[in-house]
Amino acid sequence: MSEEEGETQIPKPAAYDGAAGGWAALREVVRHLRQQEVLLKGSKTLKSANQPTGFDCPGCAWPDPEHTSSFEYCENGAKAVAWEETDKRAGADLFAQISVSELAAQEGDYWLEAHGRLTHPMQYDPAQDCYVPISWDDAFSIIARHLRGLDDPNQAEFYTSGRTSNEAAFLYQLFVREYGTNNFPDCSNMCHEPTSIGLPKSIGVGKGTVTLADFDEADLIMSIGHNPATNHPRMLGTLRDVAKRGIPIVVLNPLRERGLERYANPQSPFEMATLSATDIASHYFQVRPGGDAAALKGIMKALFAMDAVEGQVLDHIFIAEHTNGFDALKADIDATTWPDIEQISGLTRQQLEEIAKVYASADSAIVCYGMGITQHHSGTDNVRQLANLLLLRGNIGRPGAGICPLRGHSNVQGDRTVGISERPPKVLLDNIQRVCGFTPPRNDGHTVTEALEAMEDGRSKVFVAIGGNVARAASDLAQAERAFRNCDLTVFVLTKPNRGILVHGRESLVLPTIGRTEQDIQGGKAQSITVEDSMSMVHVSTGMNEPPSEHCRSETWIVGEMAKKTLPASVIDWDRLVADNSEIRDLIAEIVPGFQNFNERVAQPGGFYLGNPARNRVWNTPSGRAEFHVFDGLLEDPACPKDGQLTLTTCRSHDQYNTTIYGMDDRYRGITGRRDVVFLNVEDMAQRGLSTGQRIDIETVCEDSGDYALRNMEAVGFNLPRGTAMAYFPEANALIPRSHYDRQSFTPAYKSIPIIVKATS
Repeated sequence: MSEEEGETQIPKPAAYDGAAGGWAALREVVRHLRQQEVLLKGSKTLKSANQPTGFDCPGCAWPDPEHTSSFEYCENGAKAVAWEETDKRAGADLFAQISVSELAAQEGDYWLEAHGRLTHPMQYDPAQDCYVPISWDDAFSIIARHLRGLDDPNQAEFYTSGRTSNEAAFLYQLFVREYGTNNFPDCSNMCHEPTSIGLPKSIGVGKGTVTLADFDEADLIMSIGHNPATNHPRMLGTLRDVAKRGIPIVVLNPLRERGLERYANPQSPFEMATLSATDIASHYFQVRPGGDAAALKGIMKALFAMDAVEGQVLDHIFIAEHTNGFDALKADIDATTWPDIEQISGLTRQQLEEIAKVYASADSAIVCYGMGITQHHSGTDNVRQLANLLLLRGNIGRPGAGICPLRGHSNVQGDRTVGISERPPKVLLDNIQRVCGFTPPRNDGHTVTEALEAMEDGRSKVFVAIGGNVARAASDLAQAERAFRNCDLTVFVLTKPNRGILVHGRESLVLPTIGRTEQDIQGGKAQSITVEDSMSMVHVSTGMNEPPSEHCRSETWIVGEMAKKTLPASVIDWDRLVADNSEIRDLIAEIVPGFQNFNERVAQPGGFYLGNPARNRVWNTPSGRAEFHVFDGLLEDPACPKDGQLTLTTCRSHDQYNTTIYGMDDRYRGITGRRDVVFLNVEDMAQRGLSTGQRIDIETVCEDSGDYALRNMEAVGFNLPRGTAMAYFPEANALIPRSHYDRQSFTPAYKSIPIIVKATS
């Protein structure tokens, strides 16, 4: 069909030559505020973002600086704020006009959320195939009826998104544990669970050991498997400062991400006026997806060789005083051959030796990493390899050095700290029992992977979610859909509708909550919440705007009402806690280690640092020492390409945060108005007789039954390592079989999927 006949012409991919940030970022901020019809309101709101008396951005978890500027937000943070405070409404009339089946038939994830904010609690009506308004009291009665009717509390799943505050998350885990289960699948299960599982085994704590101040003292930054320009853009300001000091920044990442190459700071008058930018990476190496462990072994092998010749490359005093397992690690590295390392990593021996020389010359080094490390079959082992590298030179527990996992949502780490964990620490359960007077369950609960399996086979019958979009964020989208449809009840606490509510149980509720930017009035008093950032700083967040509807309620209120209805004989005074968030914080202070005098400490400007034993070289491991970890075998990732195969990695577009799609562009990769693309190495394309613009099918190579495929996609030649392909999350989750996950953390292997590609017939 020609353009004259009505076909929409989608622009072809075009290389982006500019730096990250700069004027393009400012134009996008204005465009998104206008698109959501909140240009003036949004501009005013953004001035309060990440300020001591304002609200914490609902986007990433990068820590706040010293508040020397009134503009402590980034392009994608502004998109998140505009998306939340939009003047558009997804009211009861939308769901009355369009059936759930018709809504589900719409392509893509952007269309539904673009309708705006939810305004009423709603119940699914199977007779009309639509959601209809329901009173809050009736909604809670339905939840209580289902939960109290289960044979076993472990037949229910309670999900939490990282946007949930410390106060709401703490109340939620208290309610669910009094109810009787540790089934807390949460968003961390799908991203940084390998950090939560792996780091405690290595250094005794499942968090990073650095603070923002350490970046001012570091002699080297290593950035591995992450894309700051899209996923945590405020980090670019920190990396720019590091680069301007002349400190090397070594990047290992399959893609040449623009934010790790050049950045123009929108707050720099000089860079904006001169259209100039700062180079970020001093060294950039395109490791093959799934080749991270091999690359790290290569760097360590080079360090051992240098130490044997030069001496004093490794910190032997630190190793002797603080670690176990050095000899076993060295033996494993010695037995690993360079040809194997090169084949699996996609990097040459010369490149890896170059990285080792840079690392050995730095007195203090920080390793930053993201989901390019964690979302593999070997995710937990990958994290421990990073710890190995740092421990070899004593780069944990001193200024300017340490490990820095880059968390996603702004409070995903805080939720885990205050008790959202399917494997709860004993001290938490002991304190709950001592302070609250009930006996919490002690058995492990379900991760997201385990919860979906239990829902699909009927062992779990109720799913309650505060935030999130599990039906799209999970792997194996077909299985996730079957799991949700097999539930007796699904409950979604959301600010906006997403495709998850269209994949629902036999009964289903959608409950509207307020956002970070909005006021929460309880008992006539404005409430504040708290969050914890990636570097263990806890600080206050206070909303300023009116909620989109009088029917929207805070997450703490929703949790408290669920608890009261479900547990009429509860030992907890839910009304007292919900009426004043400071009462919740006082209870947290009694139960969660590190939160003593919570209300007093968080009232200080900038909040307080929770502390980190490993930062002080206190190793909370069974041995009391940091543990080197041997990565058994090498190396062969199950997704390593065989004859004719490629390894596909998923990615986010620049107009996206997690499953939320703000728009259909991906500026830094040259994509406009679409998401149906597959990025391929140009030599791999030529070998298969493919060209940019050609329609192709992708099929997963696996033993699982099922059709794991994306069809009629468009091939785009891109700067990727040989054997590598890339497609957008969450659409590409359809390619990931249910069995494709890290066996230690249950995190799906989104970043290493074995595929074949062929022209669409």
